[in-house]
Amino acid sequence: MIRFRLMLAAALMLAAPAARAQVFLDQQPRTVRETIEIGTSTNEILITSDFTGADLTVFGALSNTDQLLLAIGQYDVVVVLEGPRLNATVRRKDRVFGIWVNTRSMTFERVPVAYSLSSTRPVDNIMTPLELNDRGIGMDHIPLTPLGLVGNAANLTDFRNAFRRLQSASGLYEHDPSGVRFVSSSLFKATLRLPADVPNGVHTVHAYLFKSGKFITDKSLPLRVIKTGIEQMITDAAHERPISYGLFSVLLAVITGWGASLVFRKK
Repeated sequence: MIRFRLMLAAALMLAAPAARAQVFLDQQPRTVRETIEIGTSTNEILITSDFTGADLTVFGALSNTDQLLLAIGQYDVVVVLEGPRLNATVRRKDRVFGIWVNTRSMTFERVPVAYSLSSTRPVDNIMTPLELNDRGIGMDHIPLTPLGLVGNAANLTDFRNAFRRLQSASGLYEHDPSGVRFVSSSLFKATLRLPADVPNGVHTVHAYLFKSGKFITDKSLPLRVIKTGIEQMITDAAHERPISYGLFSVLLAVITGWGASLVFRKK
């Protein structure tokens, strides 16, 4: 009898830690990752002869957020409208015998022809420059990879800065560090600008979610930019029938010049 009681007590002692461990595991909070969903005011932009630019509104919602962190502003959202990616050439002019001529050039591989960014605060205050470079978020952090051989690092930096400056001056690259606003505890709204000369093609809307400076997740949607009317006819003719288009352009220029000479001929 005594031996049985000792065996029973030993079994209970061994089982007790396992039971406590099971209770501890069951009481651990479940971690659910935050998600982001977005929608746009339109999925298609039509370019007509009187097109002067447009604003694109992006709506979004966050799910599974920590309400305390949300209340103290630890969540950041960055929304980007990125144009089609093409090779871009930057040329440098120098004065040669009193004449400005193109002397050097550099071509960057597959860069967005248009880039508009809105965020809850400046992106450099959200993440470190190295992390922004890794994800290509922000005008100053878009990868600009040159094609071919590069003479020296100074030339590369100069051409990169020149490309960003030219794109910004033309309105194709722009950013709004306070363009994303939370309209409720988990809903946000962003406005992105499309310039008058926005390129034709499929653009992409990206939304990035950060928590306490750490990247969490992202979401993307396509946006089609389409030329309509006579602009589309001219574009199609130039790309699909270049020889006929060139001959017609020359003929039209000759007729226009001849007609103008008749009108303004001195009597």
